[in-house]
Amino acid sequence: MSMIRDLRAAVRPSRISLRKDTGAYDTTRDPGTPSAVVDCAVYRDGARVQTPQALTPHEAMRQVRRDGGFVWIGLHEPTEAEFSGIASEFGLHPLAVEDAVQAHQRPKLERYDDSLFTVFKTIHYVEHDELTANSEIVETGEVMCFTGRDFFITVRHGGQGSLRALRHRLQDDPELLAKGPSAVLHAIADHVVDGYLAVADAMQDDIDEVETEVFSPGRGGVARGVDSARIYQIKREVLEFKRAVAPLLRPLQLLSERPMRLVDPDIQKYFRDVADHLARVQEQVVGFDELLNSILQANLAQASVAQNEDMRKITAWAAIIAVPTMVTGVYGMNFDHMPELHWRYGYPSVLGLTVVLCVGIHRALKRNGWL
Repeated sequence: MSMIRDLRAAVRPSRISLRKDTGAYDTTRDPGTPSAVVDCAVYRDGARVQTPQALTPHEAMRQVRRDGGFVWIGLHEPTEAEFSGIASEFGLHPLAVEDAVQAHQRPKLERYDDSLFTVFKTIHYVEHDELTANSEIVETGEVMCFTGRDFFITVRHGGQGSLRALRHRLQDDPELLAKGPSAVLHAIADHVVDGYLAVADAMQDDIDEVETEVFSPGRGGVARGVDSARIYQIKREVLEFKRAVAPLLRPLQLLSERPMRLVDPDIQKYFRDVADHLARVQEQVVGFDELLNSILQANLAQASVAQNEDMRKITAWAAIIAVPTMVTGVYGMNFDHMPELHWRYGYPSVLGLTVVLCVGIHRALKRNGWL
């Protein structure tokens, strides 16, 4: 219990105070810096409740407790001071609050008494003109979701993964949004996994490009391979992708298979479809990793074959050059009595014989594939 109290104190700094009489939140953020609260709205019967001015989280929650519905609050990279008032208002568990503020969490699902805490890793494909050893292929972000009986809170980290378009799409489907916070949780999970599918398709093109280059014949009909650093870079990006996909399998299975008090039974059926899509992405990512291992081994083998081919050619030319070297070496010796030394046609005869021998060796080596 003392540990919990320490953590609660850590995420509720004394610099921030929540004034429930006015609903205002005092923060330590610079006045010139935009607020971490991206949007705060109340939804009732599947429709957004219109208000004359922007609501604070306290005002929104007060409306929900008075008139029903649920509140959806979206935050982007809040500070501890900014988030502690919201955490106090909605009774969020201090351990989950700490994870949401600090970020860099692995995908997971944690159940507390009155809420679910879910972490998603978002993946964005980085467009590039040419794949190099330093190309950044994917960018990652995080979306943390707090799901309660009458509230839904999202905390985003990273420049990617905006949920504004998703919020508008849900508002256009009041029948689904009327299911409550669990419908929003499903929509975000589906949105994240759809992003995985798009990134997987784009990465498939990059891997196909490298595979084609590895096995494309170069000069002389021999595949020369590609820079191994490019393959290692793709493997690193695939590993980053895998870290986002693999840990999410278990949470989605729990959401789709195990009854939960905060998840509508009708919405639970939709999580099965998301889990199926995620399993497909997982298979693709594992296949990418195995394929890249094979491509890397093939690339190293191609480089070895190319080196052997070069050595064979060098050896073949050295054998041809050995003939004139031997002849000139013999006639470079200082002896008075040497064959054909004083014959008028001795020089052209020896030169012609050397050329014939060199041509004969060249044809024999080429016939055997050495040249």
